[in-house]
Amino acid sequence: MTPLPSPQQLRYLVALADLGHFGRAAAACAVTQSTLSAGIIALERQLDASILERGPGKRPVFTPLGLELVRRARAALAALSAVSETAAAARDPLAGPLRLGVIPTIGPFLLPRLMPALREAFPRLQLWLREDLTERLAEDLASGRLDLLLLALPAVLPEAEVVRVAEDPFVVALPEGHRLAALPAVPLAALGAERLLLLEDGHCLRDHALAACGLPGAGGGDTFAATSLHTLVQMVAGGLGITLLPRLAVEGGVLAGARVALRPLEMPQGRGLGLAWRARSPRASEFRGMVPAVSAAIATPASLERVLEEAG
Repeated sequence: MTPLPSPQQLRYLVALADLGHFGRAAAACAVTQSTLSAGIIALERQLDASILERGPGKRPVFTPLGLELVRRARAALAALSAVSETAAAARDPLAGPLRLGVIPTIGPFLLPRLMPALREAFPRLQLWLREDLTERLAEDLASGRLDLLLLALPAVLPEAEVVRVAEDPFVVALPEGHRLAALPAVPLAALGAERLLLLEDGHCLRDHALAACGLPGAGGGDTFAATSLHTLVQMVAGGLGITLLPRLAVEGGVLAGARVALRPLEMPQGRGLGLAWRARSPRASEFRGMVPAVSAAIATPASLERVLEEAG
């Protein structure tokens, strides 16, 4: 019988693939670099397989077989983690550590009111947060590095269960005195003739905004990219163009005193907000139980009309 790799060897392998550097991978695994290197070499001998290409470069380069082994190592470590999670969930549901991933266009605006609500509803829950783009959060969820995601929909999440918890309509942000600010609502057709300011590629809000405008995914005409919603707002205030903002961000203070006008869209468009977890997670029933609390925390008594009145 072929001897099985140890969980520690698999952790070394995955850390090296994720970090691309022996020293950083060793630090992440809390071992010396020589220990990690020896572990990888021992795994190659044990499997009688070449995992890394040997060459003059310092950066580890995985063989095609090595890449496949990394993929299977992720799945194996996730399965091992599920064993412990199943036992912990049975002992004390909705308690202990929970690793939550959230995207940048939600986290800063929702977490200040979501975190206290979750602490009150689930006092034994220990939330660890990670903010990143949807694509990387989805990878972390699939590999078991995260337990739960709070993100904008639609999103591509293979083998995940997704529950929609709220709607987040878009409003149009315009420079003060812009001709469209004189309208009670902005027609979608009018957006195509404007300089549309967007977030950089990789932000799902960019794709959602383009879809709302009926523009192609690469961008519609003359566009500029920003790294955050706060930057977009300042660009609008400076007269560089217009943008679409999620209501959640407006309620969360993204305007921060900027001199912009807000108007609703004539035909309401927006994005969904959802929770996502691995479909086979042993804590799936716990996460479903969190949905009402998250939905209630997102909901606010302020109407969209009030938000527009106060900001515009």
